[in-house]
Amino acid sequence: MAILIRTRDVPPEELRDAWRAVVCDTLGPLDFRSDPDIPLQGEIAAGQLGPVSVGRVETSTPHSVYRTPGLIRRDSPELYRVALAMSGRACLLQDGRTARLGPGQFTLYDFTRPYELAYDSGVQLAVFSFPREMLALPGDLVGRFTAVPVRTDTGTGALTAPLLRRVALDMDGYQPASAARLSAVVMNLITTAVAEHAGQAGSLPAESRENTLLMRIHAFIEQHLGDCDLAPGPVAAAHYISVRYLYRLFEAQGTTVAAWIRHRRSSAAARTWPTRPWAARRSAPSRRAGACQIRLTSTGCSSAPTGCRWPNTGGHS
Repeated sequence: MAILIRTRDVPPEELRDAWRAVVCDTLGPLDFRSDPDIPLQGEIAAGQLGPVSVGRVETSTPHSVYRTPGLIRRDSPELYRVALAMSGRACLLQDGRTARLGPGQFTLYDFTRPYELAYDSGVQLAVFSFPREMLALPGDLVGRFTAVPVRTDTGTGALTAPLLRRVALDMDGYQPASAARLSAVVMNLITTAVAEHAGQAGSLPAESRENTLLMRIHAFIEQHLGDCDLAPGPVAAAHYISVRYLYRLFEAQGTTVAAWIRHRRSSAAARTWPTRPWAARRSAPSRRAGACQIRLTSTGCSSAPTGCRWPNTGGHS
């Protein structure tokens, strides 16, 4: 991710013009407002995730950026944007609605219509921009949900927010091919989260619904690796689907539910078994995932007769 401006690198007398140039010409066309008596502090970075542009703004200076009808007439790329508050609080106004975002919350807005994005204190914000056609939802539906916070405590929104945050922080680590694939995942999650929030998840293409469901199942398995009764039956029940349908989802990925659980448990154990001192440092879920001796079959799993056991560590007890 390229740093477009870092205020400590700019002479004070040039700072406001430099910040405005980045905001208006690179991320815009936009304009910004701030108290001239309060020094600007922060940085703006930008990168590309396939066809999705990713910006990161970190500032401790209260100010706002806005887009007016005049700026829209000057240049109006057909974009939607998603703003995620990574820390601090932000406020987005569009179409007569106000989305007040706390840490980990996000909202969608339309770059072809006027809006204002304001921060009244320190904030770290991630902004994802993408062509409107990448959001596989009708324009009139999207228009009713701009500047509306998407729920992130349940459903697909609970998967989307952490992924967006991780992407914004790790942009420099993605190879082009990986970035292109990841952009498809990001767009699928954003689309599904907005559709769920609008009560229109059933209108999404079947492939999109299945991909999102599979991601939710993977997340569920990760969260429950330490449960000795983790098996296809409970996984299917937690997602209100049949075990047969669960098998079909994993078959399309070239694996089975049981094999995936074994693989993830092995990976968790490998990360947490290097030497004896690990015992006090490991988290409870990781300890249980590594210690639980599980016999997984195509129909379920059962604990070994002696229950959860620590592996043999060479004579130490």
